[in-house]
Amino acid sequence: MAFEIKQSLKLGQNLVMTPQLQQAIKLLQLNRLEMQELINQELVENPCLEEVAELDAYENSTEGESGDSNNLENMETREAEGSNSEEMLNPSSDEKIVDGKSEVDWEEYMENFASGPSLPSTREIPDELPNYENMVAAGTDLVSHLEWQISLSDLAEDERALARLVIGNLSDDGFFTGSLEDIARELEFDLDDAGEVLKIIQRFDPIGVAARDVRECLMVQASLLYDNDSLVVKIIQNHLEDLEKRNLAAICKATGAPEEDVKDAAREIRDEFDPKPGRSFASGSDTHYITPDVYVYKVGEDFAIQLNEDGLPKLRVSAYYKKILIQAKAEAKAHGKGDPKLTKDYLQDKLRAAVWLIKSIHNRQKTIYRVMESIVKHQRNFFDQGVHFLKPMVLREVANDIGVHESTISRVTTNKYVHTPVGTFELKYFFNSGISTGDGSGDVASESVKEKIRSLIGKEDEKRPLSDQKLVELLAEDGIEIARRTVAKYRESMNILSSARRKKLF
Repeated sequence: MAFEIKQSLKLGQNLVMTPQLQQAIKLLQLNRLEMQELINQELVENPCLEEVAELDAYENSTEGESGDSNNLENMETREAEGSNSEEMLNPSSDEKIVDGKSEVDWEEYMENFASGPSLPSTREIPDELPNYENMVAAGTDLVSHLEWQISLSDLAEDERALARLVIGNLSDDGFFTGSLEDIARELEFDLDDAGEVLKIIQRFDPIGVAARDVRECLMVQASLLYDNDSLVVKIIQNHLEDLEKRNLAAICKATGAPEEDVKDAAREIRDEFDPKPGRSFASGSDTHYITPDVYVYKVGEDFAIQLNEDGLPKLRVSAYYKKILIQAKAEAKAHGKGDPKLTKDYLQDKLRAAVWLIKSIHNRQKTIYRVMESIVKHQRNFFDQGVHFLKPMVLREVANDIGVHESTISRVTTNKYVHTPVGTFELKYFFNSGISTGDGSGDVASESVKEKIRSLIGKEDEKRPLSDQKLVELLAEDGIEIARRTVAKYRESMNILSSARRKKLF
């Protein structure tokens, strides 16, 4: 068997994920708050980036708006500067290749390109902005509320130390999840005395906090409101399981009380007691605020789209560092000497990174705008009349409409929200499957069907709730053919209980 060494040429094409392309893809997936954090981080790390002053940004904006009222057309004027997706893959032809790297003509760039507002600011429509009076103020968390009560109590210092360890072991619902024995042992505390401190905490506000289970929590509350031999106390002590299963007959048989008395007692437990005392306190980790990335306004018979750029710094390449690089090159050319390698490489890399970041941001804003514009075009009835008129739509429809890949649409719509005249929605909300109608009028969006189910259940008789099969029949009357198991799946996805659990017996 003979071995030989030879050279050959082979032509081929392959897509290389350059750092610049990876950055452009990453930016598409970020929401507005994440973008703000990334830009601020880049401003710290890259000295060649600087934030445009508000006055400069305003002047750039007014210049861009003059003689052109169409937002998208304004954006198209930037395409000659390399802001579209194809130029992200292929550096512009006016960039020269030096030492295997692209060298940007910074003088021309500084004259022609900056990351000023990519869309004209439409501040003249303030009436449809979110109402700040409807926003929830931050509340006091449960632990802080209990620590405040400890500081006002007459507990001794060692008892306060034990109390703080107890409230440090509370669940979000206010239940004590730790071991009282371990805490007492750690503080060299008598177990009985530790139990007395726990009882004191359980009578703090909210009453029943630091209980070890639901029964103990309800018993603490009942001890302050009812006598020990009352029917309410008996039900809590011995028949909580029957009450949960709504087995009132078993409670009547065990207690010997009339059914009406049992219903009255059950109603009092339902209305007057709190089985989860900690849930009434705001928890910073559980509070999620949504900031829209896009606004859609109704203007006359049409819709206006505005990207939310509040808080996003407007970027440009630093004229100072651009000047340093140009002067260094001029001196090197005049004296026949090369640039100091360290300075040249550092500035060249940072300037290149600054340009690509600005281009990527502009490309991201333009893509989000075009995607939202296509969504409005496809879902016009939704924006005019509400959720019931949402149509089935898939990513491919919008991708074909604006000429990009489906994966780009998926990235753009991930974790981004739009404020509309009918509410605030995640962009992915507009993409959903369809359900056929019996009258042949076309498919109905699954989200519209969910909204119909929610509406029907909201109008039902609480004592005779609608079963899943009955919901199927009512939907069929509206021309929506759907299986019972699909109704059950949609109902569960909306966290709506079954008809047996929704039925009110008292």
